[in-house]
Formats: sequence, C-alpha cells, structure tokens
Amino acid sequence: MKKIIKLLFVVLLVLSFSSCEKFLDLKPHSQGIAVDIESTDSVLYKSADEVEAALAGVYGDFRNEYFELDYFVNGDAQSDDAYAGADNPANFQIDDYKINAINSNVSRDWAYLYGTIGRANTVINNVDAVTDPVLTDARKKEIKGEASFIRAFMYFELVRLWGDVPLQLTEVKTISAANLEEIYPILFPARATVAEVYTQIIADLELARSSVKTVAANKGYVTKGAVNTLLAKVYATIEPHDWNKVLGYCNDVIAGGYSLLPEYDMLWDNNHENSAESIFEINYDGTSSSGNWGASMFMGMDWKKFNIPSNDLVRAFDQENDVIRKNSSITWLDVTGKWSDIHWPQTNYPFVNKYRIYTSPSPQNYIFYRLADVLLLKAEALNETGDVAGAAALVNQVRARVNLAPTTASTQDAMRLAIEKERRLELAFEGHRWYDLKRTGRAIAVINAATGVGGEPLGYQLTENRLFWPIPQAELDKNSKLTQNAGY
Repeated sequence: MKKIIKLLFVVLLVLSFSSCEKFLDLKPHSQGIAVDIESTDSVLYKSADEVEAALAGVYGDFRNEYFELDYFVNGDAQSDDAYAGADNPANFQIDDYKINAINSNVSRDWAYLYGTIGRANTVINNVDAVTDPVLTDARKKEIKGEASFIRAFMYFELVRLWGDVPLQLTEVKTISAANLEEIYPILFPARATVAEVYTQIIADLELARSSVKTVAANKGYVTKGAVNTLLAKVYATIEPHDWNKVLGYCNDVIAGGYSLLPEYDMLWDNNHENSAESIFEINYDGTSSSGNWGASMFMGMDWKKFNIPSNDLVRAFDQENDVIRKNSSITWLDVTGKWSDIHWPQTNYPFVNKYRIYTSPSPQNYIFYRLADVLLLKAEALNETGDVAGAAALVNQVRARVNLAPTTASTQDAMRLAIEKERRLELAFEGHRWYDLKRTGRAIAVINAATGVGGEPLGYQLTENRLFWPIPQAELDKNSKLTQNAGY
C-alpha cells in the first residue's frame, strides 16, 4: 500500500508539472529528468540526427541566462571587482553577502545547472544504444565525451557555489510500481559530499579527455584543451590541492598549440574571435535564435547596468600603472540624468568594456577559458611546489604583453600575492575572481578589507558560513532528504 501511495504521489507530481508548469512549479530542479509513464521503448534516439540534435541542445545551455549573466554576477559582483549595479534585490544580496534561501538568483541558478545536467545525462546514457550506421562508434565516443565535459562543467559550478549537492547521473524513463524503489531516490536525492562530487567530475573529465577532438570547428566545441583546462582548475580547487596534477594539465594545455595574442585588446575588439589564445569560447551569431542578450546587461545607457566596476579594482589597476588592461576592461561614460550611484559620480561612470557589442540580439562571444588564465594557474602551481623563479617567468610573460615591468616578488609568500594580483587584473570581469579568492583561502580577508570611495571600508562582513550559498528553500520544501547549509 505504501508503494502504491508513493507511486500515485510521483505520478501526480509529474502530471502536475506537465499540465500546470506555469501555475505551480512542483518538479525538484535537482534532476533534469525525462519521465515517460507509459513508454516501454528502451531506445530513446532512433537516428544519428536525433543524437546530434540532443547534444546541440546540451551545448545550447551555454547560451542561457546562467551563462549570459549569472555566471559573471557570481564570479565578479560576488567579489571585490564589481558592485551589483542595476536594481535587482537578489543581486544586492549576492553583492553584500546577505543571501537567503528564497533568493531568486539562487533558485534559478540551481535550476539551470541541474537542467543542463539532466540533458547531458540523457545523451550520455542513451547514445550507445543508437543503431543508425551513420553514427559511428568513434562519433558515439566523441559525443559521450563532449556531454561528459559539459556535465562536469555544471557540477564544478554547483560544488563551488553550494558545496555538497545531489549527484544525478541517470534519468527516469518510466514510472511503475515495479521500479518505484529504484527511481524514488533519483526523483528525491540526498546531497552527495564535495569529495564524491569531485570524484565524479574527474571521472567525467578523464573520459572526455580520452575521446574528444583536439581541434574543432570553433572554440565553442569541447576539445582536449578545454578538458585539460578544467582538470587543472579542479585540482587547484579540491582540498588538498594537487599542484603536480595542476602542472601536468597546464603543460598539456600549453603544448596544445595555443599562444597569447600580441595585444591584450585583441581579445575584446571582436575582430579576433576563436583566436589562438582562446580555449573555450561561446559563439553567437547575433540572430534571434543565437543572440547574446547578456552583453546588454553590462553596457548601455538605457537603464542602470549590472556588474559596475568597483573602486577597489580601479585602484588596483592604477596602483600597478596597468593602463592597457584597465582601458580594455573598463570604459567611462557620462550618465547625468540617467541614474545615480553611491559609488561613482554621474559624470564619470564606469562600465565593463570586455563585451562591447551590446545591441540585442548581439553576436558578442564570451571567452570562458584562455591561455593567460592557464599560464597564471601554472605559475601558481610552480610557486606552490617551490619554483618561485619559474612562477616569475610566467607572470612576467603575461605582464610583458601589457608593457609592465617584471614582478619584484622573490619569495613564495610574495609570489602568491603577485599571482593573485595578476589574475585579478588580467581576468577582470571574466567570472574568475570570487572562485580564485575562495580556493586560495583568501576570500574572507580580502573581501572584508575591500574599500570604496576615497579608500573608505565598504563594511562587508563575509564569514565562513557565507562562502557557500543556501540550498533554495523551494528545493528543501519538495525534497525532505535535502539539508540546508550552515548559517541559513
């Protein structure tokens, strides 16, 4: 009887979601599960075209709201590089480290990431069953590798934002009394530990590393360079850090034929898309179906924009006399009569300058991984393994491109701070700063020391409990197996 009641509940849950989606969201977002109550067909994809379309759908999620906007809010406005800007209370909470469990950004980001994981799961788990001879075994392997990279990418976002999270690797195809005990934990999962999530991320990336292409049609497709980059980032983030692994994967990227562009601004002038420096880059066509509306969130005079450059970051550029990267990263406009801001005067108001085609729909590409990031990550690994001189050589390579003198750091501790500063200035507004501060254990000290207008303290009160986000309250309400993070 209990099994029947559970079955009825699950069926009603699924049917309620499918018929009343706009009225009431009943489906836990920690799944991304395809459910067919009636079907007994075990073959989901009947042709090569169907599989390729499904994979394209997984890739397409890199063009959703999470990656066009929230990815940069989470990495930059949540750091000392940018203020929230605009007028969204959810973003203000993120900026001020006062997030709660009903924050709308928190809820939608959970949903976006698990939605993509669900689509990736469906491809990974069903591609091998396709009998269409057009789909070769080699291509099946590539498809599974590409989808596995994307699943790993999403879990890396999740584990860094929330810590312990549900680990979903399968999808539900049918619901019946016979399989209820099997599918119930999939529909209502508990949180896996951070260690378990990283184990799966690494497994997915190693599978991808052995199967994806070395070169693709453009940098928007998963290649070995992208896989090696993410592996290096993972091993620099897990506790304890594995710096030898970081070195190895960074070296594999560097040996992959990438090179720094001769001028820093070439990365952002929109004349050098998918360049030799780019490793993973989301491509947009500027059409209604492939337009980047996110660029208009950071630049424009029609309304107050998100991710306003911070006084603290501008001072960091000025103190380093880093004119080239400052001008490429920040532009200044007169917004008199448009809006006011406690951080900046209307006559000289800053905007992010790396995403310059902000008309909608925009063909503006986003670069997620590039060689300079990897060079500085390798410098970090060298420094942590005792090679301060080797680290300095890489830092100086990055600095030389923007006409800055070699670093003066000569000890391991000094080099740590030099690399932290170099990553900040080189990668500003690319979504990295918050995660860099977290993985190095520097977030609390740096954020709480951040200063605003005139060097006055901003008064942030970041604590250990605020380094991770709360599990969305809506997810807790749907799934009793989920537990809340400490402090919320």
